[in-house]
Amino acid sequence: MSREGEGVEGELVALRIDVAGRTLGHVRRRLCVVPHDIDAVLAEAPADMPPAASDGWLLRSLPQSRLATLEARTGAWLTAVRQRYPRHYIPMDGAGFDDWWQGFSSKTRSTLSRKARRLAEQFDGGFAVRAYRTAAEIAEFMSLAAALSERTYQARLMQAGLPTGEADIAAAVSAAADDNVRAFLLFAGARAIAYLYLPVEQDILVYAHLGYDPGFADLSPGTVLHVEAMRMLYAEGRFRAFDFTEGDGAHKAQFGRASVACADVLVLRPTLRNRAALATMAGIDGFAARSREVLDRMGLRARVKALLRR
Repeated sequence: MSREGEGVEGELVALRIDVAGRTLGHVRRRLCVVPHDIDAVLAEAPADMPPAASDGWLLRSLPQSRLATLEARTGAWLTAVRQRYPRHYIPMDGAGFDDWWQGFSSKTRSTLSRKARRLAEQFDGGFAVRAYRTAAEIAEFMSLAAALSERTYQARLMQAGLPTGEADIAAAVSAAADDNVRAFLLFAGARAIAYLYLPVEQDILVYAHLGYDPGFADLSPGTVLHVEAMRMLYAEGRFRAFDFTEGDGAHKAQFGRASVACADVLVLRPTLRNRAALATMAGIDGFAARSREVLDRMGLRARVKALLRR
């Protein structure tokens, strides 16, 4: 962390300012983005830091156990934790679907089975889950999932839908040619109503994109799809882990089987411009946290969140 200098150009990062899941704006800075995959998160010692960009670093999913060491090494640099969360994952080495399934409580297993039955009962012939793996199959998946993704709340509210531009499709097809993609669609009749897209990195499945048609939200199609996908993935016997990546969430916590306390951390040069940006983000984050506390006390948080997603 001693390589200060003028910094390399780095990546122009748009740091989202969110309230209740809605993006209000962005703060843009030139940063050296340092991601931590699940192997890096679980490593005993951190890897060497690359040179800072012109504004500094963005460390994604840094284990919180390393924060004190980071702050001690940064000196006069501005260090700010953007969010803290458990990094959920599923160890898959030497395990099977039944091992993972038994990790749910008996009540949860019953609930998940009931959701699958309820979904099947809504459509003539039930539902079907199709797996996509080869280059040709992934090209078909991207074509079928594109229109569905546009309708999801992830795309409408969070700009986090399935990337389906020409370059994105070409990259997905190329990865599939190297056997480094798994994708799944859940069909109700002839209509796709949920998708799951998983890149594969060094035999680790990466939870990249899950979405579903909001018109069927009450039938939990994303949850049903993910259970059936896990059944197929375990059957391959190839994968070391399923990495739920950055951020927390009820789905990740429920489906995961282990976690590490992590944080997204900004390390910025101590300029007036950067101090002002951090103060603005901290003020909005504080307002959002206080709002969540009020809604929790009133028992309205889940209802407000559902309304915002429509």
